[in-house]
Amino acid sequence: MNGFPLWILFIALAIGNFALRYSFIYLFGKVDVPDWLRDALKFVPASVLAALVFPALVYTEGVINISFENIHLLAGMGGALVAWRTKNVMWTIVVGMVLFWILQTL
Repeated sequence: MNGFPLWILFIALAIGNFALRYSFIYLFGKVDVPDWLRDALKFVPASVLAALVFPALVYTEGVINISFENIHLLAGMGGALVAWRTKNVMWTIVVGMVLFWILQTL
């Protein structure tokens, strides 16, 4: 970054980040959101979580691995099954970790 101080970039990014986040807080309750948008926004947390977790499960050791040899994927699938059936975060974590440890030792 020739001639452009890095701290100016950090300050500009911080101001932009703050403005974006504050705009949602400021506008909450002041703007009528259509029902279709409100319904669509309910899926944002689940989709963001899936976007963060899925690559960690299938992209192991630098390659995409979708097979029964991928213990991360198997433990994640077990955890997802428990989450779907019980809707309990604690049981999902416990079962996923126990499955991972068992598969790791085999």
